[in-house]
Amino acid sequence: MRLTGKNVAAFVKVFPIVSGLTIIALILAGNSQVKALNLEAVIFSLAIGLLVKNFLKLPEWFRAALTTELFVKIGLVLLGTSVIFSDILKAGSLGLIQALVVVVSVWYFAFWICLRFKLDKELSLILSSAVSICGVSAAIATAGAIKGDTKKLSYVISLVLITAIPMMIFMPVIAKQLGLSEEVTGAWLGGSIDTTGAVVASGSLVGEVALKTSTIVKFSQNVLLGFAALAISIYWTYTKKGGAVIQKEKPTLGVIWERFPKFVLGFLAASLLFSFFLSPETIGSVKDSLKSIQTYWFVLAFTSIGLETKFSDIFNSESQKPLYAFLIAQLFNIFITLLIAYFLFN
Repeated sequence: MRLTGKNVAAFVKVFPIVSGLTIIALILAGNSQVKALNLEAVIFSLAIGLLVKNFLKLPEWFRAALTTELFVKIGLVLLGTSVIFSDILKAGSLGLIQALVVVVSVWYFAFWICLRFKLDKELSLILSSAVSICGVSAAIATAGAIKGDTKKLSYVISLVLITAIPMMIFMPVIAKQLGLSEEVTGAWLGGSIDTTGAVVASGSLVGEVALKTSTIVKFSQNVLLGFAALAISIYWTYTKKGGAVIQKEKPTLGVIWERFPKFVLGFLAASLLFSFFLSPETIGSVKDSLKSIQTYWFVLAFTSIGLETKFSDIFNSESQKPLYAFLIAQLFNIFITLLIAYFLFN
């Protein structure tokens, strides 16, 4: 906290409270009945934070001591430990081809739709990444890469989690009515449903082959997150600073380095370390623990986002356009992924 310029005394008071609320959210998400619904822990932490913020009056020093951005970036660096290059090769050529085609086509369509609805570029980037790549993680990574507004991030995350539930339930039914094979159904589910938990649950409803295929395709999309975050970071640092107008002159390498989000380098370093310098045995022994720690930091960040946000910031007349843009992009995602899955896996 001293290195980041925060008030150390205030942080010492605030962090145990935020951590306690986060642990409550993790306990709720870990309940067996709740886990059966595949609800992400971040939705509970965000809800708890929102309830505290909107029904209790928090002092200004409490809000000032919150370090949401730091929590997000710690979680993202840890996320890099799960992007293993050997696993990417194991995911299979068809899964990687589908992931690449879907991510690129859906991302550009979603971004185009957002601009047609006259959404700002910051929100457009977060929303497009969430729809096209891997939902919650992609939205968090993109927001971190462009130092995005946490209110916009929480809104997009809410849309991702809410739409994943009906997709998880109804897409297997639709696939059965269309007479799709388990391979095609799994590829469709893995490529279009935005959260990994919902993909696993939906694939399980169809069968073992569908579950395996959906998991492979989803993982193939997840591994593209690092490359997407790097590309978005370079684009954003080269053209914008904060909400400023795009500069006509080209910034120097020094300016680009100053603006560039350093966590992306940490993400890539973690991925390279776990891909090429550690043994499979070592990785296997720490994989689950690192996943738990990564989840903790992300959930901690969303507790903080909730503690900084009023309901009126998320649900207002201005939120209708992002909702429409998200739904249109998601429908396009569903149809284009079905087409590609049928072509590749039928």
